[in-house]
Amino acid sequence: MHTISPVGTIHTPYKEKFAIPRQPSLAPSVITELHLSGAANTEAAVRELEQFSHLWLLFLFDQNLQAGWKPTVRPPRLGGNERVGVFASRSTFRPNGIGMSAVKLLGVEQKQGQVIIKLGNVDLVDGTPIIDIKPYIPYSDSIAEAQGGYADSAPISMPVHFTAEANSVLNKHPDHSYRKQALSEILSQDPRPAYKKGKTDSKVYAASLFDWNVSFCADDKGIHVLNIAPLA
Repeated sequence: MHTISPVGTIHTPYKEKFAIPRQPSLAPSVITELHLSGAANTEAAVRELEQFSHLWLLFLFDQNLQAGWKPTVRPPRLGGNERVGVFASRSTFRPNGIGMSAVKLLGVEQKQGQVIIKLGNVDLVDGTPIIDIKPYIPYSDSIAEAQGGYADSAPISMPVHFTAEANSVLNKHPDHSYRKQALSEILSQDPRPAYKKGKTDSKVYAASLFDWNVSFCADDKGIHVLNIAPLA
């Protein structure tokens, strides 16, 4: 048996699984950091990495490992009503709990002995262990004739509206433009359960994003951000 040790930890605005985009490209403005650790935390390990525009991240669904897995799952893209084989899905509940994401490389820096890889369009919960990093190679990794089955097209996004109260909180933050754009991209994917997609819903939901608790609801006009408050 071989033991896999993480090479680093990702730091993202997503403080919980709820509201994370289902694919990395759906929230392209969100900026994250990958902090290398152990023997991998050396500039030698990232030498020439910045030649590449995108990377593959292999990671552990560490929050789901204890829950186990089943041979069939209900993908959100099918409304959560139809079962497919786990290997015909990107379910987070898998035999070995390993996931992969193609992400944008924004830069590499070192601060006080810590190697930091800055990334865009990451779909991982804060603190996720990264087990490997590989360069994305366009000529081999991008397949023009590939077919996407039941997930062949991107999901429909919803308009996001901010109340005056929510805008007031946003405008007081030094990075208000970035945070508003990031929240808009994240919530436009409608994080509610799949069976509520496209339906008016009287329930108020809350998502832990950045250092905020973001409350929102949905109707036929889109997602409405009602309030933004500090996390408890």
